[in-house]
Amino acid sequence: MKFVQLAKSLQEGLQPVYLIEGEEIYFREHAVKSIREACALSQPLLNDMRFEGEDLKGDKLSAFKDGLYELPFLDERRLVRVYEFYPSERDWEVLARYAEAPSPTTVLVIVNGGKKGSELKKKKGLVYVDCSRADKDTLSRWLFGLMRKQGLRPEGDAVELMVTYCAQDAARMRRETEKLRLLLGDGGVVSRAEVEEYIAQDAEYKIYELTQAASKGNFTRFSEILFDLLEKGYDENAVLSSLTSHFKTLLETVRVRGSDEETGKALGLHPYAVRSDREIARRLGQRRTEEIYLSCHRLLSGLRSGQYYKTGALAAAIAQIFFPQAN
Repeated sequence: MKFVQLAKSLQEGLQPVYLIEGEEIYFREHAVKSIREACALSQPLLNDMRFEGEDLKGDKLSAFKDGLYELPFLDERRLVRVYEFYPSERDWEVLARYAEAPSPTTVLVIVNGGKKGSELKKKKGLVYVDCSRADKDTLSRWLFGLMRKQGLRPEGDAVELMVTYCAQDAARMRRETEKLRLLLGDGGVVSRAEVEEYIAQDAEYKIYELTQAASKGNFTRFSEILFDLLEKGYDENAVLSSLTSHFKTLLETVRVRGSDEETGKALGLHPYAVRSDREIARRLGQRRTEEIYLSCHRLLSGLRSGQYYKTGALAAAIAQIFFPQAN
């Protein structure tokens, strides 16, 4: 199940073995917190145990498995947490026997960041809680509910904008929601205006706005964003690299044949992004798009090889994008 489905699942009852896995730290921590609260432990020092996965091998794993059958002390349940546990097939056989006949008074929670190639989520007897980075729509629904719980009244487009401003970072969205609660008070309305005023844009979104302004020929907006980025310490090399990557993607979307969905799958892009990039590239013209990309690529290569200074390379790229007739 997805992380956002865990709360509803816990209302129906606790399961004996959970695997909480994914790169989103906030989701993992909140999932563990939710399960702990569902256990309703009055004696956490006695009935909430933590282990590190790297220590559970061989005889230690067998002893750990036997310990899962111990009874709780002055509580109805014991919570046993294991962090970063990636067992071999042989080691998993030990816990597989437990998963087949778990203790009715123990809740075992395995918490993993998720190593590449980890197959633990495919094992039987585990309730898998997916804490990987969620898509924008899922995060928007989650953030909408979070704001409502905080006593705020969010508007749909404001929620989507905040997800973008926070670069889809759930932990930051939580912090920013708490800040809005303090600023707006109970029952405060969260509109686009409040998000734009109180939520700082993530550098990743600033770069997105910068490249969009570049491809749309909006020099005034481009200059405003660039000045803000450089003032806050963003490097000219990174800006030029982002511009090069952006125009390369624009060129690829018009060169690759197929529907927006097929092209998105081939390029690793959302179909909406493909459609948007294709419209921009067609407006620029494929030849002009290719000219800008090749010029940015040449300047970036020269910068990295020491042929150009970063300030001069970026200035030359800007001139090629906005003032080609002067070159």
